[in-house]
Amino acid sequence: MIRLMLVDDHTIIRDGIQALLADIPDFQVVGQARNGRELLDTLPDTPADVVLMDLNMPEMSGFEAIPLLRAQFPDVRILILSMLDHEKYVHQVLEAGALGYVLKNASKEEIVHAIRMVAGGKAFLCTEVGIGMLNKLVQGPVSPPPGAKRPSDLSNRETEVLKLIAEGLTNAEIADKLFTSKRTIETHRQNIIEKTQAKNTAALIKYAMENGLLA
Repeated sequence: MIRLMLVDDHTIIRDGIQALLADIPDFQVVGQARNGRELLDTLPDTPADVVLMDLNMPEMSGFEAIPLLRAQFPDVRILILSMLDHEKYVHQVLEAGALGYVLKNASKEEIVHAIRMVAGGKAFLCTEVGIGMLNKLVQGPVSPPPGAKRPSDLSNRETEVLKLIAEGLTNAEIADKLFTSKRTIETHRQNIIEKTQAKNTAALIKYAMENGLLA
């Protein structure tokens, strides 16, 4: 059972999402919150697996809530559901620790799929956002962070590990796939993080996308 917490300052949106997901047998909406502050106050007594959260909210926005949520409830997965489709917002929340991003005009099927992916610890971008970001990449290269190294500075094995990380595999799964130990993969992962200066898995995925490492 995937326990969901819905966070949006509009009651009609929260109730609409809850009604939309009511017929999914392995989903359970355990609570609702009107903003980030109310979410943080509610979670200690109402555990959730996935927080489905808007960004623009009074008192405490989704942007403000994400780092606090990651610090206080590291096991809770964050899926953003927003009307904001600009890539800068997507990058900002993924780097802050959100695992997925879906637009409010997405289909029910895509929202359900996004929740399942994020609940399983895998990153997800809705089709519209993903296509928009890919189009930006096609139009021109994105400048790397200051001091970040390009893929050519990664070893062949590090590039291979980075691709598998971006595909959503865990360290153990990557170790099995590459016939090596989990400890070795953890070392490769740390080396990749140091070379790319990516702060988290979402940032590594972004780096892989920007540098054409995803098929």
